[in-house]
Amino acid sequence: MREIVLDTETTGFEPSEGHRIVEIGAVELFNHLPTGRTYHQYINPERAMPKDAFDVHGLGDDFLRDKPVFSTIGTAFLQFIGEAQLVIHNAAFDMKFLNHELQRAGLPVLPLHRATDTLLIARQKYPGSPASLDALCRRFGVDNSAREKHGALLDSEILAEVYLELVGGRQPDFALSAASTNPRQDGASGLSQDWRPRPRPVPLSPRMTEDETAAHAAFVAKLGEAAIWKKRL
Repeated sequence: MREIVLDTETTGFEPSEGHRIVEIGAVELFNHLPTGRTYHQYINPERAMPKDAFDVHGLGDDFLRDKPVFSTIGTAFLQFIGEAQLVIHNAAFDMKFLNHELQRAGLPVLPLHRATDTLLIARQKYPGSPASLDALCRRFGVDNSAREKHGALLDSEILAEVYLELVGGRQPDFALSAASTNPRQDGASGLSQDWRPRPRPVPLSPRMTEDETAAHAAFVAKLGEAAIWKKRL
């Protein structure tokens, strides 16, 4: 299962008021394990940066002036995420901005069901407790000491760790679904999409003794010819 943990930085709170995305960061997971592939892009918002937003992420007009506009990077962004499920903290916020930008660029928008919201997961799992990303880092012991200001790639890397804790630990499936030693490689993630466990080279020996087998057969015989166990012997 391929997932993309994603975060954005913006000029404000509402795209309907003219606010734009200025940064996208994303981390790829495969079967709940980081693959090492990331996506990171600064974006020229084609407008001035409000002071309140600058104080949050530190991305100013001078820095963003020579960065590409969204319409020139939108296709590459969609290619990176592919058909993967998106993992976002407060997904409604990021999705409305992403879809606003995609629509402006004449590109396909993302259906809301593509997003798994870690904020909602945290609120359901720990009702009444703080559910901000910083609060969840404290709860799970995730190091966020480098997070002096908001940054999309750093935040997505931190969120990936938090997400794996929310769904049962950093390695919830104990890597049982990792790629085999000779997988069919997937071009997007470099991992196998159709891995299946191999048959045991030597079958396990029966665990029932001869006496237990005989006793079971005698018991089934008493159930009559219509007993389902007759079909198992």
